[in-house]
Amino acid sequence: MADPKGFMSTPRRDWPRRPVEERVRDWDEVYVPGALLPLISKQADRCMDCGIPFCHEACPLGNLIPEWNDLVSREDWRQAADRLHATNNFPEFTGRLCPAPCEAGCVLAINQPAVTIKNVEVAVADRAWELGFTPPRPPDRLSGRTVAVIGSGPTGLAAAQQLTRAGHTVVVYEKDDRLGGLMRYGIPEFKMEKHHLERRIEQMRAEGTKFRTSTAVGRDVGAAELRARHDAVVIATGATAWRELDVPGRELAGVWQAMEYLPLANRVCEGDLEVSPMSAAGKHVVIVGGGDTGADCLGTAVREGAASVTQLDIYAQPEGARDEDAEPWPTYPKIYRLSAAHEEAGELGTAPAADADARLFAASTLRFEGDAEGRVRSLHLVGVDAQRRPVEGTGRTLPADLVLLALGFSGPDRGDGLVEQLGLGMEARGTVARDGEFRTNVAGVFAAGDAARGQSLIVWAIAEGRAVAAAVDRHLTGSSRLPAPIGPYDRPMTV
Repeated sequence: MADPKGFMSTPRRDWPRRPVEERVRDWDEVYVPGALLPLISKQADRCMDCGIPFCHEACPLGNLIPEWNDLVSREDWRQAADRLHATNNFPEFTGRLCPAPCEAGCVLAINQPAVTIKNVEVAVADRAWELGFTPPRPPDRLSGRTVAVIGSGPTGLAAAQQLTRAGHTVVVYEKDDRLGGLMRYGIPEFKMEKHHLERRIEQMRAEGTKFRTSTAVGRDVGAAELRARHDAVVIATGATAWRELDVPGRELAGVWQAMEYLPLANRVCEGDLEVSPMSAAGKHVVIVGGGDTGADCLGTAVREGAASVTQLDIYAQPEGARDEDAEPWPTYPKIYRLSAAHEEAGELGTAPAADADARLFAASTLRFEGDAEGRVRSLHLVGVDAQRRPVEGTGRTLPADLVLLALGFSGPDRGDGLVEQLGLGMEARGTVARDGEFRTNVAGVFAAGDAARGQSLIVWAIAEGRAVAAAVDRHLTGSSRLPAPIGPYDRPMTV
């Protein structure tokens, strides 16, 4: 503990964002470049080095947070990077994309603003790359065993890196033309620039992991054939089966799923397209769904030059502080949060019909209406109570030339035939069934990440990848020294 009084003498300061007017004109990350390092050592000083650090329990990876906070406060970047990578394969991803349940579990957060754990994490990760502290770590010897990993999202990549380092020959199969899963085509560039992803993939290639893109298992290569070719298979396809909105007018042109819209904007940033065919430019946009995917659509539509953007959230607006009775510390509370996209929409006034940050809370979509050509032109909604029952007299109509459905995901996409070809058992909620060792009902086939857990956070995805790697290693060799931070049935802390 570098400064025993740091949490009393130093107020919390977050990584500052660039001015809204500047950042909405490009796709670069929203934060001020270089502005984190001058802050971060003093911010790390605020860590209390608690006797029982609940941040460990709140983080499924079990990140050694007090240890690397202490090292950062002393500016010992090499040791901090070692401690960070001891539990997390990709801290530059989680430091940018994770909502930081560790901060909700910070002991300081009982009565003060939490330590800026997420900012410290990303500072260490970026500094490690700058200073050359993340060299490839190929295995000393090969086991002679081969593993196929289906999916290159955070779960698949974490599992592949762990198994490669353990000496197994790993091939990652990805159905898209580039690696990264939703980190590539779902997460907008302004949240994470893709050079972070490319850099990590090159490290994995240098370690010996092999990649096959544009290969949908079940369609381009038979799932049974793949199983016969490898000693083990890990299914890490994610949960990409999106939820639908069954209301009148859903068939109108201009009503799209968020994950039909976001990949095209990412392809523009990749240089594949000059303009997205679904661009929001000049359109009145309504986003149905109040989660992170909806916020990603919001920030994207603002950058594309939408005439207006409104986001509908069926839940009531949460309070600004934790409800200690309903969601006591150290659980992750549902409170009012202002993402970068909502800050932009609020400052630019993108939604005249909504409150300050473009969100309409406690709002349920009734129907869409279109023009003579069958294109959507308006959305009819109604206010709802806590039980989602319509409230009389709250109906209203919003102009809508583009509607984006961001209602979450129910499980893996069944369209490629992977599930049927392998004969995988499925849970009632649409996810792949597995036992306490991540094993499916098919011998040698394991399932991890959102495909089996259901829609979750990136930090849980990486934890699943690390844990399934240990399970596969045990299956192949009889024992494993790989860490397994979670089990298949572990869940976040709740009341």
